[in-house]
Amino acid sequence: MHFGTSLAGLESLVPSGAELTRLWTGGTWTEGPVWIAERSAVRWSDIPGDRILEYSVASGESSVYAEGVEFTNGRILDLDRAVIQCSHGLRRVELDAGGEVTALVDRFEGRRLNSPNDVVVSKDGSVWFTDPTYGIINANEGHLGSQEYGGCFVFRFDRSSGELTAVITDMEQPNGLAFNPDESTLYVSDSSAAHHNIRAYPVSGTEIGPGRVFAEIESGASDGFRVDTEGNLWTSSADAILVFDPDGTRLGRIPIPEAISNLCFGGADGRDLFITATTSLYHLPTLARDASTLWRS
Repeated sequence: MHFGTSLAGLESLVPSGAELTRLWTGGTWTEGPVWIAERSAVRWSDIPGDRILEYSVASGESSVYAEGVEFTNGRILDLDRAVIQCSHGLRRVELDAGGEVTALVDRFEGRRLNSPNDVVVSKDGSVWFTDPTYGIINANEGHLGSQEYGGCFVFRFDRSSGELTAVITDMEQPNGLAFNPDESTLYVSDSSAAHHNIRAYPVSGTEIGPGRVFAEIESGASDGFRVDTEGNLWTSSADAILVFDPDGTRLGRIPIPEAISNLCFGGADGRDLFITATTSLYHLPTLARDASTLWRS
């Protein structure tokens, strides 16, 4: 199924005549897309369905990658291209290396995490992730439980030392996150009912400075997002992909017929945008590529 797009303000980022295409539907709340080049496929979650799916660009078909996965959410590629993913059910960040799933981190100062939601990997291999409460307050997205460390933080996990550090502690429900191209800024969305914004935090090595509001989301919330090589931020919202330049000026919007959860760049040249939105997976050709392609081999 094809849908029209409204590209006013995005002419340099989306080809003229580009069409939004629904690749798959049949989920309950789809999330966490990541492009896996070796499989020529995009992988994502149906969280309430407790399954992980893949869409093969080569065959044009979707399949169930795994079931009974403990309500996985966001995922990203590690430096060696294994998949790092967030598990609501097991309250941890975990590594999927060819189907063998192992825990990376599940506790902060001896207490269980809430329900890790989204994750990125920086150039030095450290793992940064958000830890809101959605998986312990919604029975269809995890297991009901209680907060153990008393907050909802953004963490940095140093895999070489095993140290987990709370780097951002001033958000209500930290959700999506991404670095700008030179990793001098970490963007984090707050999807709590009171905020619905994206904040920008200066980064110097492992240190994080005070945040500022980068963009307000007028319709719905920013759940997941990506930053392109030019520093533009592409975010989900209730009814459209919104694109902001590095100064926080909104460049335009791409209407989507369902509430959007997340997105990722991929495809043979890295310029295909894959979008998870409520029940479906969508595709849109673009002229942009993920910021991490500047340093990933």
